[in-house]
Amino acid sequence: KELLEMEGNQITLASLDKGTDNPAFNFEGEKRHYEDCGDPCSESQEERREGKGRFSSYCRKALQPASKAKHFCKAHAKVLRRVILGLLGVAYLCYFIAACYLNFQRALALVVMTAVVAFFICWGIFKKHCGAKVLLLLRPIGKCFQKSWQWLKWLLWVALLAGLIVWLALDTGRNPEQLISLGGFCFLVLFLFACSKHHGAVSWRAVFWGLGLEFLLGLFILRTTPGIQAFQWLGDQIQYFLGYTTAGSSFVFGNTLIEEVFAFQTLPIIVFFSCVMSILYYLGVMQWLILKISWLLQVSMGTTATETLSVAGNIFVGQTEAPLLIRPYLADMTLSEIHAVMTGGFSTIAGSVMGAYISFGIDAASLIAASVMAAPCALAMAKLVYPEVEESKFKGKASIRLASGEERNILEAASNGAAASVGLVANIAANLIAFLAVLEFINATLRWFGEMVDIEGLTFQVICSYVLMPVAFLMGADWADSPLVAELLGIKIFLNEFVAYQQLSTYKKNRLMGLEEWDGNRKQWISERAESITTFALCGFANLSSIGITLGGLASMVPQRKGDLASVVLRALLTGICVSMLNACLAGLLHVPTEVGDCAVFFSTTNFSLTSYTMYTCCKQLFASSVLQNGTLSFTGSWAEQAESLLWLTECCGHYNHTSCAA
Repeated sequence: KELLEMEGNQITLASLDKGTDNPAFNFEGEKRHYEDCGDPCSESQEERREGKGRFSSYCRKALQPASKAKHFCKAHAKVLRRVILGLLGVAYLCYFIAACYLNFQRALALVVMTAVVAFFICWGIFKKHCGAKVLLLLRPIGKCFQKSWQWLKWLLWVALLAGLIVWLALDTGRNPEQLISLGGFCFLVLFLFACSKHHGAVSWRAVFWGLGLEFLLGLFILRTTPGIQAFQWLGDQIQYFLGYTTAGSSFVFGNTLIEEVFAFQTLPIIVFFSCVMSILYYLGVMQWLILKISWLLQVSMGTTATETLSVAGNIFVGQTEAPLLIRPYLADMTLSEIHAVMTGGFSTIAGSVMGAYISFGIDAASLIAASVMAAPCALAMAKLVYPEVEESKFKGKASIRLASGEERNILEAASNGAAASVGLVANIAANLIAFLAVLEFINATLRWFGEMVDIEGLTFQVICSYVLMPVAFLMGADWADSPLVAELLGIKIFLNEFVAYQQLSTYKKNRLMGLEEWDGNRKQWISERAESITTFALCGFANLSSIGITLGGLASMVPQRKGDLASVVLRALLTGICVSMLNACLAGLLHVPTEVGDCAVFFSTTNFSLTSYTMYTCCKQLFASSVLQNGTLSFTGSWAEQAESLLWLTECCGHYNHTSCAA
């Protein structure tokens, strides 16, 4: 009988599917047992069980709508995503139309950004759906092009060379001093070729394409109206953007400190910029930009993906951050590729410190242009100085996987970026204190030695101004400006570019304030052309202190290659210094003097109580046109027709000295 009962209580698959309870865990028998035994707690236990069952049932019923909604969203995820994107697109389109209708001039920047984003979105869609078909259609043309490339490339090179010679002849005819910058450019390229590790293995394709891209970028940025306006607008927007740093720094330090103390005025900008860069990395914007630039360089110059990616990354980040993009591949890279990675780091500056230099008053458009132009030039000169003689494992590799950040959300990315900048800010502050103190000690020592042999005022800057003066002149600076440019160049190479840019900003402020060019035997500022040349020449981390930073950063990533890193770092430093100088030569070659305008109109509307560079220039023109004969003062040229020329001359004499003022 017991066996029959057990068989009757067996669990089958059918009973499981129907949800039948397991009799082994049924409390009916236990309940009867307690009832037979007269257990006083049986009733309360049964009520608790029934209460729990009802609660679970209510929870399941309450969660059913949410569960169904979740399953519906998963099942129709693509459709919902398209609907949401469509609604957002319609909303943005309405906003865009409203902005353009209300004030198109005000919305011009929005139009440009929208056009760029729309172009890349359309290009991505076209490439995804029609790219293979287009390549298939163009394959016969490509084969025909490859067959005739042997003679076509020489024809192309001859045409480009002839066009360049004609353009230079026409352009330098108006400003012959530009030929000095051209001569300096050629001299530096020949000097680097003389320093090449393997002269016979130089890839001239990489060299000429790199220099050609640098020249085209410089021509677009410095000479064409769209390029000048675009980079000027970009520089202005960065200045406005960096101005938001004041909101945070004034709250923490107070308005008095950020207005009067350099550290509280400039260094917080690095924190803000680092935070923004970290957010852009988290969103994938920086990776996208770096990949596009590296693709262009790789396709044109024929360099490998790893070295190209690192050099492209140096446009935006520093010399130790850019190699992190290719960290998994560093161990297998050739010496030539490692040299290119180091050269890219020495030839450019990080975006975070660029913000600090802009806050000094350095022209933002020139700094951005210098960083962008340095990338192809650095890659070209790296391949000239240390050509590839090994077989690279990454040759012909189409793409390299970029490491993404480990942050889980945008707030963590912003926090990590700000926290990471603390070390950089402390490093900059410590280096400024140390280097300026060391510089003052060196100057005191040199003055002491100089006084022993009756040489007054011997300093490190004076020595640099004499030693590097020919280099400054070859870059295109006037002979009178060359000592100051050479002095800044020496500070950049032997100390760091931060101190040099700070001194350059002092010269620029003196010029804009309209101070006298000479104060006795001391020059107070340099010309606008020399300023532009110096801005490009200083734009790079190529200084002696950066050797330790570069070796320390790369050795921490690939400790097994410390010997290889040390063997190429000095050559990379020299190449990086020359890359910045090549950029400066190109800036001197393409520089266009700023038009002063009608000085008579300026004088008739200006307030003579405040001086400016325009006032200084116009006063010099007025002084040059004045003629003193037999005690009578007269004017020549257009100034002779102005009735108020004598009054304006009197006002100019109140600020500047000239022989005409004695009359």
